[in-house]
Amino acid sequence: MENFKINHREVHSIIVLELSGELDAHTASQLEDSLKRLIENDQYQIVVNCEELDYIASAGLGVFMAYIENVRNMGGDIKLTNMNPQVYNVFDLLGFPTLYDILDKETKAIQKFNNDEEE
Repeated sequence: MENFKINHREVHSIIVLELSGELDAHTASQLEDSLKRLIENDQYQIVVNCEELDYIASAGLGVFMAYIENVRNMGGDIKLTNMNPQVYNVFDLLGFPTLYDILDKETKAIQKFNNDEEE
């Protein structure tokens, strides 16, 4: 639980959060703080790259659920990418693929945001 980290970077005005380690009840507040800061700074195009995320618990899933509506109401989205099969299974069991854009590659998520802007 102590190995959880979030790396922030920006790609063409799209914010990419790279999650690594274990996202659980002890670490979910870090993700929540990051999403709050982005919303406060009017940054609503968010890609969450889960390539280095080893584990996610319900507290982590709850953070995503808590902020998706706010972000979408402001015209943005949270797109999830690069999940390993174990993490994807947790999202899949709870029906997240019907609620979220879950893509295999970060580049596809960025491309989708860029395509949405052009329309």
